[in-house]
Amino acid sequence: MVTSRVIFALDLPSLDRARTMALAVREAVGLFKVGLELFVESGPKATAIAAETGRPIFLDLKLHDIPETVERAVARASALGAAMLTVHASGGPTMLKRAVERARAEGTGLDIVAVTVLTSLDDRDLAAMGFPGDVGAHAQILARMAWEEGVRSFVCSPHEAASLRKTLGAEATLITPGVRASGSGSPDDQKRTMSAGEAIRQGANWVVVGRPIRDAADPLSAAKALQREVDDALAETRPR
Repeated sequence: MVTSRVIFALDLPSLDRARTMALAVREAVGLFKVGLELFVESGPKATAIAAETGRPIFLDLKLHDIPETVERAVARASALGAAMLTVHASGGPTMLKRAVERARAEGTGLDIVAVTVLTSLDDRDLAAMGFPGDVGAHAQILARMAWEEGVRSFVCSPHEAASLRKTLGAEATLITPGVRASGSGSPDDQKRTMSAGEAIRQGANWVVVGRPIRDAADPLSAAKALQREVDDALAETRPR
């Protein structure tokens, strides 16, 4: 039984390439993330990778719309059998509440995951958008609001994981993108990055990894190395 806390982002331009990559690394991955690129290209067919690999699908569509539209989209994601679905916390309390309630009513186990602040943004970006304060403070505001509306899973940068864990407690599930292997180089277009092991030590439950696995010469070896790094960090953080 695979217990990997690595989520592999299937950020690939075609369903065939995504399927091939998923099958190649499945033994070291706990969830596969289907994001906008693959979903726009292949639509609901992309979620069939779950049945083919035996791993659940994290549907990362970052929904942000009027409550009625998001609620209906949640119903469709439930019907597709997705395990997780992202919505933007900045969509507001009513949108979040209706998303959570619809997921619960559908009864498929779909988990609504609220995105706090994208890892591609920093304090300067937030200021340009008219938000006062720093990224950490803004993530706190959004997470607290989402929690009040019934959300229990959150996407945040590893840099906000420790503070959100302290605020939300052990019940919260924290999913951190912007993750790299220890000693890796460029953060690409992410601004708030951290190694996989560090993210777990900061309080993350899951780490989302894309390019470090996808672009590796040996993707399976890269995925296994990240899994080992995460497992070692989890062992360090368990109560003794």
